[in-house]
Amino acid sequence: MSFSHPSEIILSSTDPELPDPIPPGLARYSNFREMARGGNALLRSCIDTVVGRTVAVKTLLPNVCRDRHERRRFLREARVTAQLQHPNTVPVYEIGDDPKEGLFFTMKRISGENFFEVLKRVARNDPQTLTMYPVRERIEIVSNVCQALAYAHLRGVIHRDVKPENIWVGNFGEVILLDWGVAKVWGHVDENPAIGASVLRVADDKDQLQALTQQGVRPGTPLYMSPEQVRGNRTIDERTDVFSVGVVLYEMLTLCEPFKGRTIDETFDNICHRELPPPSQRGTRDDVPPAIDDIVLKAIAKRPNDRYTHMRELVDALQDVAAHL
Repeated sequence: MSFSHPSEIILSSTDPELPDPIPPGLARYSNFREMARGGNALLRSCIDTVVGRTVAVKTLLPNVCRDRHERRRFLREARVTAQLQHPNTVPVYEIGDDPKEGLFFTMKRISGENFFEVLKRVARNDPQTLTMYPVRERIEIVSNVCQALAYAHLRGVIHRDVKPENIWVGNFGEVILLDWGVAKVWGHVDENPAIGASVLRVADDKDQLQALTQQGVRPGTPLYMSPEQVRGNRTIDERTDVFSVGVVLYEMLTLCEPFKGRTIDETFDNICHRELPPPSQRGTRDDVPPAIDDIVLKAIAKRPNDRYTHMRELVDALQDVAAHL
């Protein structure tokens, strides 16, 4: 059996004439292969027969593809992702509504895995993973995520679901923040000079809790929510994402889920009231730099006013620590 050289495959896809007429919806795509399946959505790779490239396509699963709530969430994710054109977000190519499969959107196909899979192997002390992802590299990954969030915040978007599963680590160094399905886009903005932060008035946080606790999602993912989200505050700002990033940092360094309880209620109580020891003193790892302790604890402060006001401040602090490792 012989295989074509990759360059031959690329060249062969550039020669044919355009289909006439150009197929509508998902009919223009072929060679579908499943990449990942969640509680409500399916991600597949496929070939765009018009452009001649491999892309990723996301669709809702058949049991929810006509559900109004899921369609709204899906469209929000597609449109927000499409509008956030940053190196650490994934480019969206097309949004459509297929007669058979319903809503879909296509985006750049990036080979790799989510950050949670990396952390699981680090926790097992896998030698190859530890070589590829030492503490400094993991800090750089989260710093890149913060860059995407800083960009989004300046454009009035708060992610609200930052967690390792939503951080994609590519095979060629790419770091992509995914899943903007529960993001909030600024509707009405107040400027509070006391904190210097633009405030987002939230319509309702029930959408987010439903998305985070639905069947098929890793148990305990609500632990990345901020105290103000848990309490259902009507106003949140970018410091909510700062808190979630802080939880990711703590877990990344200690390989422990810091606020996870036996139930969601216990987890929420921990988020609102439990004070954590500095990561370097958690005792689970011996490679945690003490210089990062204050950064993490400030990011996960219970009161928003005690956290970093803007994501750029957290980026600068992380980059300074990484530079000295």
